[in-house]
Amino acid sequence: MIAAAVCLLGSCADSGVVKAIPLASGTQYLNAGQGDVNALAVPVPLPERLMLVATGGPAIHAASYILLDARTGQHLAGRNFETARAVASTQKLVTALVVLDAGNLDKRVRVQAADVAVEPTRLGLRPGEVYSRRALLYAFLVKSANDVANVLARDNAGSISAFAAKMNAKARSLGCTNSNFKNPHGLTVSGQYSTARDMARVAMTAYRSNIIRDVVRRKHLAFQRADGRMVTLENTNDLLGVMPECNGMKTGYTVASGRCLISSAASGGRDVILVQLGTKTKYIWDDARIMMSWGLQRLRSRGGVALAWAGN
Repeated sequence: MIAAAVCLLGSCADSGVVKAIPLASGTQYLNAGQGDVNALAVPVPLPERLMLVATGGPAIHAASYILLDARTGQHLAGRNFETARAVASTQKLVTALVVLDAGNLDKRVRVQAADVAVEPTRLGLRPGEVYSRRALLYAFLVKSANDVANVLARDNAGSISAFAAKMNAKARSLGCTNSNFKNPHGLTVSGQYSTARDMARVAMTAYRSNIIRDVVRRKHLAFQRADGRMVTLENTNDLLGVMPECNGMKTGYTVASGRCLISSAASGGRDVILVQLGTKTKYIWDDARIMMSWGLQRLRSRGGVALAWAGN
């Protein structure tokens, strides 16, 4: 059990502490109490040499992963979370945040021919069709459609490259120090990468968006096509409806990245976020369920945050 105390100079009496995960310098989120998650993220400057104590947690298969308390940012478990690698469609959360920053979600957007020249996951948009930004954003997050990603990016910034610059600026503003995005959908391209820790920073911000939270929790979404037909889109997140506590967030896959998943879960006033990068389909869902269930139980079984000084 992690001690509910501040342990200085590396002397922590709790024998349950098994390792310490270093924080990046600057601001880290610490718990401010109970209530609305949006009111809980209180920035607290941490000293350069301060480290957050964490346990190892259950063994899972992802090449890189990190589990954290979604309300505080406290690291609960992880491995290779600073390793740069492809993150596939999980970076669509960055795309969504940039689109939301622009606002005006009821603006109508016309699809262009260049938008739909993308594979493999598409919603089947056609040039000339018109949709609201809101309808596109919802469909984009549920179905992970790459043609919709292109429409949103071009509408927002005028071009894919200009939008990628906005994505990188957004990531830097969130404290992401080892990420470089080149497109809005995550398809493989040279020089595009992130880390589990950086994507966890993105995920925490997305988790605090009421709009994103409302979308990613949905197993199904009714979408009206431009010709008036209603279609039902099924979320790519197979945990929804299987793990009752799961309430999001975003899947991803390319050959280069392997299976990736940013998942979130809530129970009893506790919230966790898990980032898995570089795993396989046969492991990813069970690993997410096992690790997030462990994290929720860990948060229920103790209170407070354990901190320790690193080094001298």
